[in-house]
Amino acid sequence: MRPMVPARLARVFAGSVHYAWITLAVVFCAMLAGVGVRAAPGVMIVPLQAAFGWDVSTISAAVSVNIVLMGATGPFITGLVQVIGIRRTMLGCLLILMAGTGLSTVMTAPWQLFLTWGVMVGIGSGAGAVGIAGAIANRWFTERAGLAMGILTAANAAGQLIFLPLLALAAQYYGWQGVAVAVTLGVAAVIPPLMLLMPESPASIGLPAYGGTRVTPIAAFAGGNPFAVAFGALARASRSMDFWLLCLTFGICGLSTNGLINTHLIAYCADYGISAVNGASLLAVIGVFSLIGSTASGWLCDRVNPRVLLFWYYGLRGLSLVLIPFSRFDPLSLGAFSVFYGLDWVATGPATFALTNQAFGRRDAPVIVAWIFAAHQIGGAVAAFGAGAVRSLAGSYLMAFVASGLACLMASLLVLRVSPGGAEAAAAE
Repeated sequence: MRPMVPARLARVFAGSVHYAWITLAVVFCAMLAGVGVRAAPGVMIVPLQAAFGWDVSTISAAVSVNIVLMGATGPFITGLVQVIGIRRTMLGCLLILMAGTGLSTVMTAPWQLFLTWGVMVGIGSGAGAVGIAGAIANRWFTERAGLAMGILTAANAAGQLIFLPLLALAAQYYGWQGVAVAVTLGVAAVIPPLMLLMPESPASIGLPAYGGTRVTPIAAFAGGNPFAVAFGALARASRSMDFWLLCLTFGICGLSTNGLINTHLIAYCADYGISAVNGASLLAVIGVFSLIGSTASGWLCDRVNPRVLLFWYYGLRGLSLVLIPFSRFDPLSLGAFSVFYGLDWVATGPATFALTNQAFGRRDAPVIVAWIFAAHQIGGAVAAFGAGAVRSLAGSYLMAFVASGLACLMASLLVLRVSPGGAEAAAAE
């Protein structure tokens, strides 16, 4: 079904608000709800243990599957955008996501946890993948692409965190099934606006991209399937050391965010007698401030060398992870950590995308950044499983936090090795 509403709205807002901002708002809401599903396992660990007797490492392994799958399928889902379009791709992902969380309400065995919250949620979460966010930013914005990417990256993080207190309350009163029902309804709510209000491109409603002066049709990729698009971009990118440096550093980003904090902070707080609701509230604070941090990072990426930004982002994050286990773990230290970590949480996303645009050009960047994001998810999966294993074996998360902090400090140095000369190559396309 071709949406007719966007063309009408574009005429209504002509001369006041470019429809790129409306598209951005619609996609932001879809990503907010879609990727919010990925946060739910954080509040389900304890209820699932109580209901089925599954240990933390089993549940963490299922979480690791969805983290890895979101990354592994990201390049192909972004490639699918070039074949069937952004709107259809996002709708398909959201439907798979909704089916996975809905079916999980009747699970009784670990393999069902792996199938629903592992496989189906991992694939469906592609609706909020960084490659799709990059495609939206590059397709709709000639100017302010960094800011647009920052806003969508903020949705990716905030959706995982900002609703956690509500999900924790649902878990407290209705158990893990209440959480599954809540996130299923949340995803269902964003599908109609996406269907009705999101056009495929500015050209499809007769507009230039924001900041542009000409209506430019979307450039076609060689190849007629998402695998050709994805592997073609990978073949071009893999010849550059910049690609591997960005993969490694963004992998460390995933290790220190989705894998460690998102999956294990509530359980870490429980070790100190802090309730799941209060632990979830800390993650919600991180989510709120990630909106500010990512948006500000996107704004800065339009003005400041993103390599310099990434050096500070990773360096300060590493110091905070090394120091927090040795703090008093009281409301003051935890509150300060949550505010700081929120500002830094996904600030790396817009800067990494800006470097990818510079190094590989706006045409290839969405698919290439999806491959880089795959490394992010692998890092997250390593920490999601590894931190759970460390907790089970050592009885403490101390070594997991220290190791993650040291990895971030290493990333702060590695990112300075990314070539600063990519901008000229990108401009020459």
